[in-house]
Amino acid sequence: MRRRAATFVVLALVAAGCGGHPAGGRVGVVIPFLTSPFWQAYNHDIPQQAHEQGVRALPTVNSNSDSGKQITDIENLLSEGVKGLVVSPIDSSAIATGLRAAQRAHVPVVAVDVAPRTGKVAMVVRADNRAYGRKACQVLGRAVKTGKVVQIQGDLASVNGRDRSSSFSGCMARHYPAIKVLNIPAGWQADKAAAGLEALYTANPGIKGIYMQAGGVYLAPTLRTLQRHNALVRAGSPRHITIVSNDGIPQELTAIRKGLIDATVSQPADLYAKYAMYYIKRAMAGKTFRPGRTAHGSTIVELPGGILQDQLPAPLVTRRNVDDPALWGNRR
Repeated sequence: MRRRAATFVVLALVAAGCGGHPAGGRVGVVIPFLTSPFWQAYNHDIPQQAHEQGVRALPTVNSNSDSGKQITDIENLLSEGVKGLVVSPIDSSAIATGLRAAQRAHVPVVAVDVAPRTGKVAMVVRADNRAYGRKACQVLGRAVKTGKVVQIQGDLASVNGRDRSSSFSGCMARHYPAIKVLNIPAGWQADKAAAGLEALYTANPGIKGIYMQAGGVYLAPTLRTLQRHNALVRAGSPRHITIVSNDGIPQELTAIRKGLIDATVSQPADLYAKYAMYYIKRAMAGKTFRPGRTAHGSTIVELPGGILQDQLPAPLVTRRNVDDPALWGNRR
């Protein structure tokens, strides 16, 4: 499908014609799990952002890391007569069933944090997850130079886990070939991260770096495991293990200040909540969107299959900027 390239402002909203719902309809919000401070922050922000933007959001529904339950959650909300859905997919492929159900009911959907592989959504509100992996690679590569590093991966059924893993591993192979990457497929589960790191560290006590794809669930078990091996050493010591994370939760920022970890990518939980409400309100009013620059400093890109994604900024945080008041983790 051909689209005219847009070079600047895009949030030109185009009326979708018939089938649009009034903006006053109720909105169902489905979150993947609540075991991470990141998702707790997003969950906390939803009511306030809904109120500020005039969206009638129902209490959030927690799918507890179960993609089957998530489909049931969506179907239940549709049966309750919601006029819009905001969903954070657990599985990028499995969510297609829920998206089809919403399309049959003429209910628009905004996806948050994870893009579906197929299916109809009005917008995906997300940051560039491939950039997360590249930023982690660059920090670790410059610090480690040679030796072994561990990548604690997310769920590879999720596009986030795949994007972060492939970009990190590809960057390492291309730019830092003297570094060997050891992978732990932890599936966003703290216990899997702990068990995997315990086994790898025991077999490879000379590990020099760790990339955690989700500090919200991996930070605490990682630090506990290193502490148990007397390997949790502050930055500046020759025994320090360089650690880079993703999320930007307050606990990561504290760990950076203490020198326990070196960097994180601040995934914008506050902006996810804000623009989820922004887009679902307009989608229910029958608006559509186009690729290009937005009025709020991001870029809408077109993914395979014609899915649109608003790529929100996700800055790298180090000792240099950890106290920046603009970071959402410093406002908790």
